[in-house]
Parts: sequence; structure tokens; C-alpha cells
Amino acid sequence: MQGFFKKNKKPIYGGIIATLFTGAGVFILGNVPGYEAKQLITSSLSGINMLCNTIVLASATILALLLTLLGISTGTKSRLKNAHYQQVLNIAKFNTILFVGALLLFQFFNIPITESDKVPTSWYTTIYWITLFFSSLLSGMMITVVLLLYSTVTNIIKIVGLGKDHELISKEVIEEEETD
Repeated sequence: MQGFFKKNKKPIYGGIIATLFTGAGVFILGNVPGYEAKQLITSSLSGINMLCNTIVLASATILALLLTLLGISTGTKSRLKNAHYQQVLNIAKFNTILFVGALLLFQFFNIPITESDKVPTSWYTTIYWITLFFSSLLSGMMITVVLLLYSTVTNIIKIVGLGKDHELISKEVIEEEETD
């Protein structure tokens, strides 16, 4: 996993910046008392549900499109290095974590917490901050997945579409093509 972070610094930094940016807007609000947190949760519920729905749909679509990417990758004349397939595998893993996280947050908000009289008012502040943290985290992760996917797709375009020499093409294939 350490190699993953070294090879994908830019997409990960993009996701971290997005997480911090979306989280910073929340921290500007400052300390929110329990009753106000309950009202804020109620008013932001539809937006959080929409965010989770969008991320679930997008990540499921990305997983399906990765299969298409693999089909294109294996159908090329150039023999791709294992690094390409490792890159696709990393996107799939990261995307699956994102999918599960968004689905869990979505399910959490289908529990009518704000309608219950049994939940102590002081808990709403904690629930509010946890919700904002995870929605910021999911947004940052989504941006990371898109940036990882962008990197992989541009590599494939350079190799397959433009026929350029690329670091992901196995040298054995290049040498075989030169001898033909």
C-alpha cells in the first residue's frame, strides 16, 4: 500500500485538499449546540442523501467502466506492464471503499434520528460533526477516484489511441516490433 501512495501523490493530494476545503466551511460555523445541530441535521438531510446517492451511483458506474478499460487494455497490440493492471486494481479497491462508505452513510441517515424523542439533545452535536466529517471525507475520496481514473485513462489513450511509447508498455514488445 505504501507504493500506492508514492505513485498516486497528485490524486491523493487532490482528495485531501477537497476534504479540507469542504470541511473548512463547516468549521467556520464554530460550536453548534444540540438543538441547533438537530435543526441543521434535519435541513441538510436531503443534501447528504443526494451526495450519498450520487457517490454510490458514480462508484458503481466506475467499477463497471473499469471492466471496459480492462477489455481495452487486453485488446491492445502493445503488451502492458503489470503496473497498469495494478493501477486499475488500486482504483477498484479505493472505489469499492468509497462505495461502501457512501452506502453506509446513506443507510445511517435513513434512520429517523431527528424524529426520535429518545435521543438526548447533546448527541446531535456529535452526530452533526461526524456527519460533516464523513461527507467531507467521501467527497475527497470521490475526487481522488476521479483523478486516479483520469490518470489511467490518459495513459491508455496515449498507448492505444495515439500509439506513443509509454513507460507502461513492456520493453519486450517494443523490441519484438522493432525486429519485425
